[in-house]
Amino acid sequence: MGSVSLKVGDGTARFKRASVCSSAVNVLMLFSVIITNIFAFYAFTYHPTKLHHHHNPKNIALISEKVSLILREIDSSQKKLAQMEKELLGYESIDLSRPNIANELKEFLKHHELPLGKDSRTGITEMMASVGHSCENSMDLLSQYMSYKVNGPCPDDWSLGQKLILRGCEPLPRRRCFAKTIPKVGLQPFPVSLWKNVSEKSFSWSGLGCKNIACLHSKKLNKDCTGCFNIVNGYETQIYVKAIGKNDFLIDDVLAMGNVGIRIGFDIGGGSGVFAARMAERNVTLVTATLNVDAPFNEFIAARGLFPLYFSLDHRFPFYDNVFDLVHVANGLDVGGRPEKLEFLMFDIDRILRAGGLFWVDNFHCYNDDKKRALTRLIERFGYKKLKWVVGEKINSSGKSEVYLSAVLQKPARV
Repeated sequence: MGSVSLKVGDGTARFKRASVCSSAVNVLMLFSVIITNIFAFYAFTYHPTKLHHHHNPKNIALISEKVSLILREIDSSQKKLAQMEKELLGYESIDLSRPNIANELKEFLKHHELPLGKDSRTGITEMMASVGHSCENSMDLLSQYMSYKVNGPCPDDWSLGQKLILRGCEPLPRRRCFAKTIPKVGLQPFPVSLWKNVSEKSFSWSGLGCKNIACLHSKKLNKDCTGCFNIVNGYETQIYVKAIGKNDFLIDDVLAMGNVGIRIGFDIGGGSGVFAARMAERNVTLVTATLNVDAPFNEFIAARGLFPLYFSLDHRFPFYDNVFDLVHVANGLDVGGRPEKLEFLMFDIDRILRAGGLFWVDNFHCYNDDKKRALTRLIERFGYKKLKWVVGEKINSSGKSEVYLSAVLQKPARV
């Protein structure tokens, strides 16, 4: 796949609404506490005249009843406020009581109490399934995705699942069905597999416009994948080892810039896995993040003996902090939307990259000067050392000049 531009929306309106509503909740909670305290003070300090002289049991019972009522009101108010806050923040927003909701979805999302009560280490009392909060906006599709026969074959609906992911419904719920098995024909041993095609029958073509590799050769699937499936006779055989323009960095040159050496890396929007293949030739392990937008990217990368990771760029990277020596990205930085969307992505990239590690921006297309300046300012905020920085022009297929940025940056050690 190369990069995937996910124009799902940046969530600014949601954050503003949540902020305003949170302030309203705080005011409401304060007002509730004041009122209930006034009632409690009145109940405990009010003593009828007859009570002082006779200690009428009826009056004592009446006060006790009022106090109990106040306590019940306080408890009820606290529960209502807690539920309101959860709803405002987006928790537990999937309404499973609506009609036409698949039973499997209800079963998956149902809370399960721990058999021995509260866990002393984590403090949790029940297990809750993980599912994307934006799934609430696509309940019809989600319910369709979860409609299947338990212990039977899964529907041939991977494209439906990907559509949900691209709408922000990520992670998807797990299912209790068997995925379709596709025999892998013509697989080659590693490292021969890096530059050998396998049988087209090894891939799933359902839901795709192309039904064979030859069709993919003639397709411009995205900016990072024009003929990128032609790994035998195409341009992919020269990329990263032979420079066409000044923006094209050679892998050996970049690897020499690392102080401690590069052992493991992460490729964001890695097309057909060519960058990972070149790294594998140099004994560097690469994880390639990609979806199957218009082509079987994941299966193709796996057939080469490489490691594909199927998820969108809106997903928090499922890696621990400071684990990668190198992060490589091309137009995967073009996430669309407002600037803070790019900021979230950049902070996550910074999180998984170790101090001294390399961040390689590879031929990022700057549509205009504003986009270039915005990305430059954002990168400078992180304090990365610029080992190599090139802004150059390329002529596109229409004969127009386009500006591209390529850079190798080194993450600083922060206290």
